[in-house]
This record gives sequence, C-alpha cells and structure tokens, in this order.
Amino acid sequence: MIKWPFKKKNKAPEFKTNLIALAEVDSTNSYLRQYTPATDENMTVVSADFQTAGRGQGTHTWESERGKNLLFSILTHPITMPLRSQFILSEAGALALKEVLDTYTDDISLKWPNDIYWKNRKLSGTLIETSIAGGHIKNCIFGIGLNVNQQTFESDAPNPVSLFQILGHEVDRESLLKQIITAFTKYHEMAVNGQHGDISARYHEALYRRHGFHAYEDKDGCFEAAIVEVGDDGLLVLRDQEGRFREYEFKEVKFIN
Repeated sequence: MIKWPFKKKNKAPEFKTNLIALAEVDSTNSYLRQYTPATDENMTVVSADFQTAGRGQGTHTWESERGKNLLFSILTHPITMPLRSQFILSEAGALALKEVLDTYTDDISLKWPNDIYWKNRKLSGTLIETSIAGGHIKNCIFGIGLNVNQQTFESDAPNPVSLFQILGHEVDRESLLKQIITAFTKYHEMAVNGQHGDISARYHEALYRRHGFHAYEDKDGCFEAAIVEVGDDGLLVLRDQEGRFREYEFKEVKFIN
C-alpha cells in the first residue's frame, strides 16, 4: 500500500538563488565579479537603487533616477554549456524579460542582440559578461537595466521609455523583480538542459523588425533589408533588396528609424 504523501527517492536538488539588495553600488556587474558564491548557490541576484558607474554596451552609460527603476545583475554557472552556445544564454535572458513584460503591456519585442523594445522605444538593456574554463562557460553575469517608474529622461539617449510612461502609473519594483527571477530561472534551465531549438525559435518570433524590409546602416552606408536569422553564434543575417545576404557582428550595423 502506498501512503500519501511520499517523497521521491531521486528528488532533484533545490535550485538555490541568493538575492542581495543594495542601496547604492558602482555597478551590480562589478559587485558580482568580486563576489564568491556559496557552494550550493546556483544563482545570485544583486539589485541596487542606484549605480554610480552603471553602463551599457561599449562606452555607453545607463541613465537611471535613484530608486525608480530596476538595476540588477544575475550570476549563473552554466558549466555544462559549451562556449559555442553562449548566445543561447543571451536569448534565454531576453525571453525571460519579455515573458514578464508581456503581462504588463502589448508590443514588447527583442531588438538584436538583447534589448527590450516597446514599439520603437527602448525599455531595457542587458550587458552580458562571461568567463571561460576548459571550453565551457564557467560564469555568466547578466547586467540588466529596466526602466520602470522614471517619468522623464534627461540624457541624449535617442528613444528611452519606461513602464510608467506606457501604463500611466507606477509599478511595484520588488514584485516585478521576483517575476523576472522566476522567468529567468525557467529559461536558464531550458538553456542548460539543451532546449536550444525551442529558445531560438521563440527568440526569432519575438524579434524587433522580424517582418518586412527596414532601414539599416553599416560602414558602407544606408540600405534596406529584411532579417533572415540570428545565427547560433549571435551574428545577424540580413537580406537586402538586391537579394544579397549581409552578416554582422554586434555594433557593425545600425538600425535606422
């Protein structure tokens, strides 16, 4: 006779996440680069109300009013994933953000490689840093800035937008962060468990400008093209109006509005 409830003998170990909340830090990515997690800590999330040296891709900075937005970094250890699959992690992180933001508003898309757009305006950006060991990804840090309750933007960034501007009311940042962590855990596990085809398909379906011809600019000038795909290596493949395929690494091509 089986008596309920019973415990499975081969129950999977609990996925442990450590959440660290800071009032101020230079950058949450920098904090995690110096951080040593506990041996049973699968994921570490550091959030801050304000960053004194927050940055985006390259030399870009990230404008954020103190206490208004979500500024956080997620440290994971996808040691079973080969180096060639690292862009899958980028896709997974972007999809987690989109899944949560879709519950707040329509018209959310993913602008290659991993920005979150609402219509033609930037809602979130991610800076990803990885460390490698033995041909595999030892550590991965996702540094995320998400515009939540900021009402105005003062920098010269061309197209920022916040959830407040979209919805007309403030959003509980703590609740939103918990939703993102839950979604991120799901998509990260999908990536580690080899569900790469599913992640890639969802990413392509969510791409900004995924249909039709649009304006772009590269080192040779402006042209119109349609997105063909984003390769497993993260390269963007476009087809111009002459039928020629063009392949780009990040920062080699610019989206023109």
